[in-house]
Amino acid sequence: MHQLALQLVAQGHQVTGSDDAIFDPALTNLKQAGICPTELGWFPEIIDDNLDMVVLGKHAHADNVELSKARALNLKVVTFPELIHSSSQEKTRIVVGGSHGKTTTTSMLVHTFLKNGLDCDYIVGAKIEGIKGSVKLSDAAQYIVIEGDEYPTSAEDPRPKLVHYIPNIAILTGVAWDHMNVFPTFEIYKKVFADYIISLDDQADLVYFAGDELLSSLVAEHATCKCHPYHELKTEQYDNDWFLVSESGKKYPTDIYGKHNMQNLAAARQVWSILGKNEEHFYQAASSFNGAAKRLEYLVDREGYTVIKDYAHSPSKVKAAVAAVRERYQNRKLVVVCELHTYSSLNIDFIPQYKDCLSPADLSVVHYDPEAMQIKRMPPLNPEAVKAAFNDDKLIISNTSSELQAFIDKAPQSNVVILMMSSGNYGGIDLNQFSSLDKNSLTDGK
Repeated sequence: MHQLALQLVAQGHQVTGSDDAIFDPALTNLKQAGICPTELGWFPEIIDDNLDMVVLGKHAHADNVELSKARALNLKVVTFPELIHSSSQEKTRIVVGGSHGKTTTTSMLVHTFLKNGLDCDYIVGAKIEGIKGSVKLSDAAQYIVIEGDEYPTSAEDPRPKLVHYIPNIAILTGVAWDHMNVFPTFEIYKKVFADYIISLDDQADLVYFAGDELLSSLVAEHATCKCHPYHELKTEQYDNDWFLVSESGKKYPTDIYGKHNMQNLAAARQVWSILGKNEEHFYQAASSFNGAAKRLEYLVDREGYTVIKDYAHSPSKVKAAVAAVRERYQNRKLVVVCELHTYSSLNIDFIPQYKDCLSPADLSVVHYDPEAMQIKRMPPLNPEAVKAAFNDDKLIISNTSSELQAFIDKAPQSNVVILMMSSGNYGGIDLNQFSSLDKNSLTDGK
């Protein structure tokens, strides 16, 4: 929402906004643009007949006083996805959905388009190297690449945001239960994607990961549009160098790795095929893609010592990240830190979905904060129950930042890769500590 506000300001519109909590980077970005609210909260007096439009976000409840005032005045009220759709009706809309890989796949498409001089607008959930902001809307671009999600649209509209974009090309990366606080059962979650597939226009193209049996069955049962299954792109490894292999057999060096990323890249490649674009131009551009922010992002990469952070928090994302790093660094010790931070991941009824996700690691710790759970009004977790759910009786449980820091301090510092996974902040510990380690300590045999 704040990135949309910034984009509208850049286009010359007058924009104001309200919220009851604003955090960085939104806080700093809004201040720099001169549109940060001077006071937090909701104020009906700022809603008047001078407004051309009110954009309703997910955070505003149905009884929000500003929303009620807007309705009373019969002002135009639209949701975020409705505004994006209305702003892109003359464009080819490419919408990326699924339980995982949305941000990376969207980023890959935007990167390959722009590298080849194909102007495109975008909505993406992370920073992309060399690209300013996460929302771009323009009159000139022929394409728009949208990261869609299955969350409800607003307090007034329970439908997923995905359905409002009405894509010309839809991508579905996979279906794996998540967001238990919003979708309390797997059947409810699965129905969201079934309904979305049904909603697609008959002339739309649906690009989907064929390796996901559930997704494939949903497509077979419900799709009436044009369907394009994909698997993963072919790669080859020579010593420590990885290469993408095009359909014609040409090899392109790449810094990204992991089966999940090759699947994401295959989805982007399929879109290029649908659009009739040059195959080799795609691979040339893909070769320079370094990943989206917080997705297998390197904090430190020295000889024998590598630290990587990843946004992985749901079971499917954690499993994919751990497997990718294990494959990439087969001759290193793998140390994994996984923070349980979301409502789903802190629910003991959901945690068994993480079974064996950390099994490729040599040493692993699961961190969760009991105080944060109290704030979220969730019952305490029994450490032994968490170990049983992960199917790992050697799993280390951390409940405080000091305990997590002690684990990090004792972790190996040579011939090791440390993978930090969370959508939170690890209890407030400073990840910059890894890059400040004395290089000499990395060869002392610890």
